[in-house]
Amino acid sequence: MGERIFSCAAAAAFGLEGAIAGELKRLGLREVRAENGLVRFRGTALDAYLCNLRLRFSDRVYLVLAEAPCLSFEDLFQLVSSVPWETLADGTEAFLVTAQCARSRLMSPRDCQSISKKAILERLKARRGRTLFPEKGASFPVHISVHSDTVRILLDTSGSSLSRRGYRTWNGEAPLRETLAAALVEFSPWRPGMPLYDPCCGTGTLLAEAALRMGHLAPGGLRSFAMEQFTFFPREEGRRLREQVLAQGEPDRIRGIAGSDVDPEAIELARRHLRQAGLEGRVDLTVMPLQEVTLEEEGGVFLCNPPYGERLGDQESCRKLYRDLARLRDRHPTWALCAISSDPSFEKACGRRADKKRRLYNGRLECQLYTFLP
Repeated sequence: MGERIFSCAAAAAFGLEGAIAGELKRLGLREVRAENGLVRFRGTALDAYLCNLRLRFSDRVYLVLAEAPCLSFEDLFQLVSSVPWETLADGTEAFLVTAQCARSRLMSPRDCQSISKKAILERLKARRGRTLFPEKGASFPVHISVHSDTVRILLDTSGSSLSRRGYRTWNGEAPLRETLAAALVEFSPWRPGMPLYDPCCGTGTLLAEAALRMGHLAPGGLRSFAMEQFTFFPREEGRRLREQVLAQGEPDRIRGIAGSDVDPEAIELARRHLRQAGLEGRVDLTVMPLQEVTLEEEGGVFLCNPPYGERLGDQESCRKLYRDLARLRDRHPTWALCAISSDPSFEKACGRRADKKRRLYNGRLECQLYTFLP
């Protein structure tokens, strides 16, 4: 069963489809194709497991079990019934069915959930000869995606979102998801070997993601995934694959990454998170106001997620901080400055237009990643 080829999909937040497609191609996956909100590919259960361990920008990895137009609940029932559930589950699992509906005739997530779950159990009753399903076993998360009258039946191999790496135990006042932080590192001009500094680092998520990348450390290496409990998952091969991926890490390569924050409690949390990520002593942290940051290194990148105003309720103080960021870059003429913000006056506050801009979403907030080159 481990060699069975599945249609798979990696969930992508807006603007990250191309980056995820690049990751999948570097992992050697087949038939990689980016769509809105998803990147499709083909692979085995072990390939999906590798993606859970390795992908930095995706939120979830799915197996696409069926996909077809559905104009009625009867169509939905028949589509779900067509999936060979008996090859994927033994009937002891806790079937967790979720649904999301948009721009379709089937616009009731609750009805889609109940009809789909009934179809799963009816198929298992017929094929496994069972009548009772206590659902006290491992979680078996099935997601029904209904969009423009097309239904996708998705098996969630990840469980909790891949943004939950496992090293962050407290999010601070304005958390940045780990997957978005990794994307900001990717989209900045920084590359391993260059100095990287976050002058308002908060609890250290950007720094942790940069260090994980520099050390070739698997972002999913600290956590488990739903698929590890699936009956069709080859557990021994999966254990060996995890060991192999973890052995590829090179933490001794991590150097030149540092950050500071005016809040001592934030810095203490950042130290805790780095320690929990296996990065203790590999990133330099300092309690220091942004206005006092002066570095001797040349040719680096300032990368940060400053306050936006919307989240802290003080736009004027945020714009003063943006002006301080511009002065920071002026003090370091060989450095680039990259910052994400939802404030449309960010460039005006900085006193110049950004050399590059990229639209992204931090949660539901539409933002721009501004890059000011040396």
